[in-house]
Order: sequence, then C-alpha cells, then structure tokens
Amino acid sequence: MKIIKYALILASLNSFAQTSTTKVNVGVIYPVSSNGSHAPLDTNHFSLNLIGGVSAGEQGLVFAGLSNVVHHDAKGLQFAGFSNHIGGKADGMAFAGFANTYAEGRGFQFAGFTNVASGNVNGGQFAGFLNKCADIKGAQFAGFANVAGNAEGLQFAGFINTAVKVTGSQFAGFANAARQDITGSQFAGFVNTARNVAGSQFAGFINVAKKVKGAQFSGFINVADSSDCPVGILNLIKNGEKSIAFTIDENQTALVTFRSGGKMMYGILGGGYNFNNEEEKYAFEAGFGAHFFESNFFRLNIEASSMLLEDFRHGETFNSSLRMMPALKFGDHLELIGGPALHYVNSNTEEGRKLSDHYIDSWTNRWSHNFQGFYIGYTAGLNIIF
Repeated sequence: MKIIKYALILASLNSFAQTSTTKVNVGVIYPVSSNGSHAPLDTNHFSLNLIGGVSAGEQGLVFAGLSNVVHHDAKGLQFAGFSNHIGGKADGMAFAGFANTYAEGRGFQFAGFTNVASGNVNGGQFAGFLNKCADIKGAQFAGFANVAGNAEGLQFAGFINTAVKVTGSQFAGFANAARQDITGSQFAGFVNTARNVAGSQFAGFINVAKKVKGAQFSGFINVADSSDCPVGILNLIKNGEKSIAFTIDENQTALVTFRSGGKMMYGILGGGYNFNNEEEKYAFEAGFGAHFFESNFFRLNIEASSMLLEDFRHGETFNSSLRMMPALKFGDHLELIGGPALHYVNSNTEEGRKLSDHYIDSWTNRWSHNFQGFYIGYTAGLNIIF
C-alpha cells in the first residue's frame, strides 16, 4: 500500500507549479491521463483512472481501479479497488478495497482492511480490521480494533477498542480500554478498563475502574476504588465491604465463603465439607447477594448461589439456592445470619436424591436420568466483616 502511494506521489512532485481547476480527468495511471503531467496541480470534479490517479484536490466523483492520491482536500465520493490517500480533509465518503488514509474526515470511510486518519473524524469509520484517528465524533466499526483519542459516540470492534476519553459506549469481543473517563457504558467479552465511569461496565471476566457511577457486571471479578453495585463472584472494591462467613445448612454442609462487594451488591465464593454424605463430601459455592434495609443493628440479605457437591470419582450434585438471610449486627465486624432457602437440585447420584425427604416437586430427566427437584431448607452462621 505504501509503495503504491509513494510511487504516485514521487512521480508527481516534479510537476508542481501552480494549481488549477478542471472538470474531468480520465486516464490509465499518472501521467497517462487527460490532465497529463499537470494532474498533481489540478482540482477535479470527476476523475476516472484505470489503475491510479493523482490530483491536487477532488470535488466530486473519483474512481480508480487500484489507488487514488489526492494531495489536498477531497469532497464527494472516492472509490478505489485498493486504497484512497487524501493529504487533507476527506469530506464525503471514501470506499476502498484495502485502505483509506487521510488527515481529517467528515463523513464516512469504508475499507476492507483499515481506515487511518492522522487528525479528527466527524462521522464514521468502517473497516474489516482496524480504524485509527485522533478524535472522533460519530462511530467506529472494525473487525479487530478501533483506536482513537477522544471518542464521542460509539466504538464497535471484534477484538478491542481503545480511546483516551469516551463520551458514549464501547462494544468489543474481547476488551475495551478508556485511559481516562467514560460517560456511557462498556461491553466486552473479557475485560473493560477505565478511570472513572459514569455508566456501567459489562464484561465476561473482569471490570477495572476507579470510580463507578452505575453498575459493574462481570463473570468473575470487579475491581474499583468506589462501586456501589458490583455484580461478580469477586468484587475488590477499595471502599466496599469484605467478609468471611461460616455457615451450615439443613444437609450438614458447612461452608467458609468470602463475600465481597459494595454498599448494595456482593459476590460469594467458597468451599467446605458435607458431614452427612459418605461420598459427595466436598462442597464448592459461588453466587451473588444484595443488602436491604440497612441499619446499625439489622439488615436483610437476599442471596442466589450455586453449590457443587463432589466426590471427584463417580458423580456430582448441583444445588442452586435462593436464600433470605436476615442479619443481626453485633458491632461493626460481626453479624449472625440465618434464614429459609428455596433449593433446586440436579443430581446423578443417590446421595443427591436424598438431600431432602420432602420435595415440593421432583422428576427424572428422560434423557440423562438425572434427578431434579425443589425443596425448602435453611442456612445459618456467622459473618466476620473486615
């Protein structure tokens, strides 16, 4: 791409003298065209070149089988089988099979591989692989990555979006990165990072920010200095709450769980041992919870969790629970928790079937022969806050 661009530019340097405006330029490749060796000095309203064309400026339609080189501004439409190179401002629309490069842009640029602007863009960039510019007001759509300074609008990328400051939203298959603040939301398959977020973060694995005015939703970890509503298994919030809970349920499953979150939402992660079973003795739990009716002496915790009872040999039991857990506080660091729970069991073992003698409803899956059922139980314990 660069070889073609520079070859056309170098071939036209010796022809610079005084620019002029013409209406039509038709040719094969510079200087074999109706404008001849004077083409780099001409501003055209229409250009058609079988291979490549060179001009000072364009104010209409430009077509080239391979590449267009415009030394200054281009207004209108540019079509090239391979690339468009505009030294000044691209005002309109540019279509290239491989790449569009320009200083500034107002309008839309479409490229099979990349759009690169050294300055600002007011409009949109659409590329199969990469979009890059200084600041953008509008949208960027790329199969792999979008890179911008300040982004005011939307960024959509198959893999990663990066910007300094974002006013709008970022959507990426893998990662979004705002080096400063974002006013809007971030959606990523794996990770979101930003400084301050006035909106929400949604990530498949981890969200990282300083101050979040909104919510953080992740498949595993949320990290922030301040975030009142983190929804993740682990929530490492600097000014949030962290605790260790020791609980036991109606099936003699004792758990030690780490609970972490903000003022309202928190995550649950832990493990333990079932003293009632002979085979499925090892327990692992993960879930989410929320605090309600907070006071100096009492609060209500609502929790949704999933527990695995495992023997690492023959079978396993999944026990999903919805718990109502009133908590009595004894100072700032200790609370007594306990309350009823609605359980859903899915098991392929006899011990899993015997978790309860009084199922609300139960059935056996006709394909996998797993036992499934609902029953009412309880959980109680101590929670140490630090």
